Amino acid sequence: MNLCIIPARGGSKRIPKKNIKSFCGKPLIAYSIKTAITSNLFDKIVVSTDSEEIAEVAKKYGADILYRPKELADDYVGSDEVFTHATHELNKNNEYKYACMIYATAPFLQVEYLKEAFEKLKNSDACYSFSATSFEYPIWRSFRIKNSRCEMFWPENYSKRSQDLEEAYHDAGQFYWRKLDCKSNEIFFSKNSIPVIIPRYLVQDIDTMEDFIRAENMYKVICSNDFDEWNNLK
Repeated sequence: MNLCIIPARGGSKRIPKKNIKSFCGKPLIAYSIKTAITSNLFDKIVVSTDSEEIAEVAKKYGADILYRPKELADDYVGSDEVFTHATHELNKNNEYKYACMIYATAPFLQVEYLKEAFEKLKNSDACYSFSATSFEYPIWRSFRIKNSRCEMFWPENYSKRSQDLEEAYHDAGQFYWRKLDCKSNEIFFSKNSIPVIIPRYLVQDIDTMEDFIRAENMYKVICSNDFDEWNNLK
């Protein structure tokens, strides 16, 4: 059996009430819930929250609710801690073999990648699978700014062509699958994790209002079919 956890606390500072803020006409969290339901991958879909307001919205769109303790609802608590708490509370009878954390701010998440990550994890000896994407520019030619001047991290790459530099990847911030009986002492981005590569045009962090506006504009263009289908959603 598979469990889905969507973490959504109520204290967002940079974008007030971000998780339930209207995004193209629907609460942002509704997109993650809809994708989880549509995938048919999960036996239970739960929103972990400290907010009654978020809970009401989440229930409206088809999720169950797990209220987290106050110590897991401040600005310094990581999503791993929330995920661990939720799986511990909901899997006391060990009925679930896999759990997936989907961020509440992932409107571009596609069912096909969620399924691909699950199948790759299920058919491997890895502990985790997750969404990743490539950097759009070679990080090996990046630089820092010190005293208003430039200083390359790797000056030896200054004259190298971009196509001759190794491609680098980063977390796409959409979903994270875990085998619940798999124990690892490695960091998450290690040999025990399988990255599923998401096209860059389907990846957008939503941390500031500028990000939010950009994401809405991207969604209207890229996911127009999904946008039209919202009329069939609750």
